Amino acid sequence: MFAAQIVAPRRIRVTDAPEPSIDEGQIKIRMERACLCASDTPFFDYDHNALLDEAHRDQSKRYNIPFLPTDGDPYPMRLGQSVHECLGTVVESRSPRFETGDFVLALPNAQDGLVEYMVSETDRAIHLPVDSVPKEQILMTQPLGTVVWACHKLRSVMEHEVVVLGQGPMGLLWTRMLANLGARTIIAIDPIEARLKAARTMHATHTIDPSTQDPEEAVREITGGRMADLVVEAVGHQMETINQAIDLTRPLGTVLCFGVPDRALYDGFAYTDFFRKNLSLVSSVGPDVVPNYTMARDLIAQGRIDVAPLVTHVLSFGEVQEAFELFVDRKDGAIKVVLDYES
Repeated sequence: MFAAQIVAPRRIRVTDAPEPSIDEGQIKIRMERACLCASDTPFFDYDHNALLDEAHRDQSKRYNIPFLPTDGDPYPMRLGQSVHECLGTVVESRSPRFETGDFVLALPNAQDGLVEYMVSETDRAIHLPVDSVPKEQILMTQPLGTVVWACHKLRSVMEHEVVVLGQGPMGLLWTRMLANLGARTIIAIDPIEARLKAARTMHATHTIDPSTQDPEEAVREITGGRMADLVVEAVGHQMETINQAIDLTRPLGTVLCFGVPDRALYDGFAYTDFFRKNLSLVSSVGPDVVPNYTMARDLIAQGRIDVAPLVTHVLSFGEVQEAFELFVDRKDGAIKVVLDYES
């Protein structure tokens, strides 16, 4: 089978590999589509030997990236890393839940979905409708499912004033979900104009470019001095925006930590501001796969959430190097970059 493997920082190659076998309770899937997520970025973009060297010198600066070794040479990485938003057709099943020919969304075991044939546990997969929407759009079931999971942790946002920090793929899904849930004011913040344009399509009521406006002043003006009831931090992979989220939240408000952290320890967390404002801090990672993904699937398939504005680029599997560069470097207005395994 064909597969991809990261062999050095910012270098991924397509190679041949043996097809996997499956055990009881697993399914084997012929991959058809996958898309890149910000949590895949560190695998490709970071120099992990340099990060390991830094951690050996100062443990307080260590990174915590799942599925990677904490010592030794991390290159070449595990075959198929890194992608986890995957769909395809079951070609072999050892579970009563799935049959050969079923069209499914499934999670790989270690973000190793850059392979022609992927193995998944059956409790990490759901059935997908055929031809309800294009494959590239129904694939958004996976990221939307993580938003559904996080929404279960929040109180009602009906008539609330909310801020979504970051308008990448996840931030845009949050913008649309909060609109559907009845938020009165939805303020989208991002420095990239193409993403702010997409945010307006996803029903943001206001947009802020932090490179030209002071976000705190702008949010204060929009909310009449009240600030936000809820701030969703949807950036991750750096340490600055968590304090910005605290600044944008009103007393007794809520900060939702949704962006994935890389650092094991955060420097400079504004604990006193957080404490004195009586804020609630909610974290959310991963879904409850079957209920959350099926809900997300139905929202998309039934047209209740239009994810088309997210899918900006579709490349063939053989263009995986270009796909990662496009996504990681945010070239050409890229939001969601999809890999087509069939082309």
